[in-house]
Amino acid sequence: MLATANPDKSHEIVAIVAEAAGDRIELLARPMTVGEVEETGDTLEENARLKARAVSEATSMPAIADDTGLEVEALGGAPGVWSSRYSGPDATYDENVEKLLVELRLAGARTPAERAARFRTVALAAFPDGREVVAVGAVDGYIATSRRGSGGFGYDPVFVPSGHDQTFAEMDPAQKHALSHRGRAFRALAVGLVAESSP
Repeated sequence: MLATANPDKSHEIVAIVAEAAGDRIELLARPMTVGEVEETGDTLEENARLKARAVSEATSMPAIADDTGLEVEALGGAPGVWSSRYSGPDATYDENVEKLLVELRLAGARTPAERAARFRTVALAAFPDGREVVAVGAVDGYIATSRRGSGGFGYDPVFVPSGHDQTFAEMDPAQKHALSHRGRAFRALAVGLVAESSP
């Protein structure tokens, strides 16, 4: 069961897991009766665990969750674990991106080297019996000086992965999934879950 109710993230996770595991893993939508889980952890793994455990306990079913952080060197690793709430608790994607671009301008970071960044995702599956499967995915790159592209979500319009000249938002979904932090984390998680269920 998916712990997230974010439609953008849900769509991406389902596509990645289906590509990696085919019909060996079935992902169900989180029931509307299960509310949002507050992300009070100090690390990405803690937040992923909080979400997966809460949904698993509420439904008595296995649940998967993730937490993703964008770590920008010029900002001392910020926004990090606060990436989805960078400009406030109810921040929109655009508000977070705008704050990031402003902070980098204020820091005097102009070149790709000065705007180096890393996306990290921790994906975690929690089972009702207490078992867990954890996987991590990361991708290095830099923050563009302005938004480019109309695909993806979150910081995708300003993140350019290393070795490429397009932002994630300029790539088609398959190209992005092949490179992205979330793609790497959930492909690894899918492999781990298939192995866990094998006799």
